[in-house]
Amino acid sequence: MTLRPLTVIGFDADDTLWQNEQYYRLTEAQFRELLADYAEGEHVSERLLEAEKRNLAHYGFGIKGFTLSMIETALDVTEGRAPSSVIREILGIGRELLSHPVECLPRARETLEALRGHYFLVLITKGDLFDQERKLAQSGLGDFFDAVEIVSDKTATTYRRIFSRYGDGPERAMMVGNSLKSDIVPAIAAGAWGVFVPHALTWVLEHVEKPSEAPRFREIADLGGLNAIIEEIGG
Repeated sequence: MTLRPLTVIGFDADDTLWQNEQYYRLTEAQFRELLADYAEGEHVSERLLEAEKRNLAHYGFGIKGFTLSMIETALDVTEGRAPSSVIREILGIGRELLSHPVECLPRARETLEALRGHYFLVLITKGDLFDQERKLAQSGLGDFFDAVEIVSDKTATTYRRIFSRYGDGPERAMMVGNSLKSDIVPAIAAGAWGVFVPHALTWVLEHVEKPSEAPRFREIADLGGLNAIIEEIGG
């Protein structure tokens, strides 16, 4: 009996299935305006990014960590003089970020619908558990997935574990996502296929070089091109 070359397909969520980064950018713009009396906008953004880098190990990925980084940055650029009203407004825009609408990206629903029942589909996303569950529920895409994995980070070890748990190991699995650093490079390192779907907005900390020479690396303009990749590899 010939084994199928592909049995499990993993999908990233934020900016792969639905919009996400655009809301962070809008929130950062509000934050810069809030601190306009204390520092130039570009300086505020630079200090915020530094705070996010420092805090990833403590707070992980997601809105709550981002909000705490904004508070830390406000205290930093004002040298501890940020009034309570500013801190209150930061908490407010953080809460707004937690309630933004879920806008699915083009071809997401029809792609999942076409694959459902033919492959084991697993959503693999990182970030705040509450927020990711909220977005999945509001997206209306939850029923297409056979499993959901909300992880603290995405590494080759993460993908080996997930693809071995739900399938026949990473060699017969594929990961689809917009982040080279989180979705593609570690999945390929684990032995899986990595299909890169670029998004116009990607967080700067997710930028790495494309693994263009890797035999299992593929790139498509949008999710509508995924079926062609699956057919190509004999899935």
